[in-house]
Amino acid sequence: MSNDPLLQPYDLGHLRLRNRIMTTSHEPAYGEDGMPKDRYRLYHLERAKAGVAMVMTAGSASVSRDSPPVFSNLLVWKDEVVPWMKQLTDDCHEAGAAVMIQLSHLGRRTRWDKGDWLPVPAAGPYREPSHRAFPKVAEDWDISRIVRDYADACERMAAAGVDGVEFECYGHLMDQFISPLTNGMPPGPYDASSLDNRLRFAFDVLQACRDRVGPKVLLGMRYVADEDAPGGLPLQDGIEMARRFKASGLVDFVNIIRGRIHTDASMTDVIPVQGMRSAPHLDLAGRIRAEVGLPTFHAARIPDVATARHAIASGQLDMVGMTRAHMADPHLVRKVIEGREHDIRPCVGATYCLDRIYQGGMALCIHNPATGREETMPHDITPAAVKKKVVVVGAGPAGLEAARVAAERGHDVTVFEAAPRAGGQVLLTAQSKRRAEMIGIIDWRMDQCTAKGVKFHFNSWADDSDITSLSPDVVIVATGGLPQPVGLASGEEHCVQAWDILSGDVKPGANVLLYDDAGDHTALQTAEVLAAAGATVEVMTPDRSFAPEIMGMNLVPYMRSLQGRQVTFTVTYRLTSVAKEGNRLRAVIGSDYIRDLAEERQFDQVVINHGTAPNADLYFMLKPRSENLGAVDYEAMIAGQPQPAGDGPKGFRLYRIGDAVESRNTHAAIYDALRLVMDI
Repeated sequence: MSNDPLLQPYDLGHLRLRNRIMTTSHEPAYGEDGMPKDRYRLYHLERAKAGVAMVMTAGSASVSRDSPPVFSNLLVWKDEVVPWMKQLTDDCHEAGAAVMIQLSHLGRRTRWDKGDWLPVPAAGPYREPSHRAFPKVAEDWDISRIVRDYADACERMAAAGVDGVEFECYGHLMDQFISPLTNGMPPGPYDASSLDNRLRFAFDVLQACRDRVGPKVLLGMRYVADEDAPGGLPLQDGIEMARRFKASGLVDFVNIIRGRIHTDASMTDVIPVQGMRSAPHLDLAGRIRAEVGLPTFHAARIPDVATARHAIASGQLDMVGMTRAHMADPHLVRKVIEGREHDIRPCVGATYCLDRIYQGGMALCIHNPATGREETMPHDITPAAVKKKVVVVGAGPAGLEAARVAAERGHDVTVFEAAPRAGGQVLLTAQSKRRAEMIGIIDWRMDQCTAKGVKFHFNSWADDSDITSLSPDVVIVATGGLPQPVGLASGEEHCVQAWDILSGDVKPGANVLLYDDAGDHTALQTAEVLAAAGATVEVMTPDRSFAPEIMGMNLVPYMRSLQGRQVTFTVTYRLTSVAKEGNRLRAVIGSDYIRDLAEERQFDQVVINHGTAPNADLYFMLKPRSENLGAVDYEAMIAGQPQPAGDGPKGFRLYRIGDAVESRNTHAAIYDALRLVMDI
């Protein structure tokens, strides 16, 4: 038996959990037609097989037709969900993990133009800023119907064999009744006049579900215990709610939340991103556990084993949620058990996963491309049958992933890097204190490569003869990209690149135009550097919104950094030319909407951000000498099959990956490397 607090079993009612680590409810958006089919099942099964005690599925499975999905929610109001959920549950049970599901009615946290275009019911007429619907105030028949929908959904989940059901009670319909900020019900049993009334809907649902499924299914509440907002639910009410849940005998556990999720900014405080404090709400969960005594779960930026271990060892939690950490490394628990914590792929807090969900995409980890792709991509790399010599050029994210995977395959790997250290563009990103955790993407891969004997040559600008002299079997060109010009009619030589500001090669001016035609992190990170130096900054873009590649939660810390400083944002205008006038720059501003617009503005510095152009000279030198002539068989790559040899001269195969192909992002670069190299 281990003495590790995280590895101790825990009895939750009649359910024995094998350790204290769980993945909390979240919606990875892998469902198909609202069903948890194979992609969804395999995602959770991977974590179950690796030792997590419990997987909690669904980021609010929808119980009613008038709760249409806005982030690919599962549809548990459909009978057809039962066999799909049963297969997931049976598989995870066989792997030793318990399974729960979170059920909810979204209330106002959806849109009327989704699903069946039904009115959006809520506990008041107040619009949620994030989803913009002006809801219908729920009538008595809405309430009774929705309570019945909850009970029906709970019965379906019991038929699927789940161990428990968690009810979503923050930001969704239950919480909209409970919160003084959102309960606008007319005078009556559900109005805001007392805590009893505001809790009535939640207890109606709890009682109906318990009556339907009996004691065999555990019931829990993931609820806001402190809205931390003027006029909102105060902490004393949150503690009293826990007491009432316990006294009712209907609730087997609580899962504690602090804050609100009605805006991007408030949601980011509930679910912190990189640069924000780890475990900021652990004290609240610990207080409720101490004062009330209900089994207590919690998850909010608990990114590493040390923080999780403290949460359990200090008695603040019974079960600790490590959800984003398991997106980065689904084998986290197995590595703890095996004494291999140093091998855990770190969550760097980029929150690429959640941001994609809230933009209507599927959850993807910024640096684990196998997450969510368990059908085709491996988390563990299998050794190759024949050892080969692999040369990688470039030690950014793409090159390091290629080297790591090739080394895991058992190949002899050599890496050339022109810079004095690994990192590529991540080195620029990590110069920002707030985004310093991004260097974990590089550090983890360097550690893995070093342990596997990869040979590195830094400060080495490799040419074709350096490569061919090693007689390689495979050459991977991961030389990244370089800032590319934006294509002004004239005067681009008077501008500087965003990279020049981020690297410190060029000092910020006093009155700066930052022209952003890429809409990515580079521009806003540059704006932060400029503003911190005291510059007056205008961020201009030809797009209809600024920073379109930066999604909601990641935008929040930028805005908190930039608002209150001399920074303005101008959209739908295009920089067309720049001319030098003395010690000033005259910028001519046009528009895609008015053909002849030519406004003139004065600045002392113009900074350009227009993505990167491939740094691919070496690739094109090597291409005619390679077996495959640089070609990639996309069908084989997508299917996870080995690449064919090709018709070029015998010797080595050649591939280029990441920004050496085109300007994309870190995830794309690493995904390129994994799916090309995993079968070499």
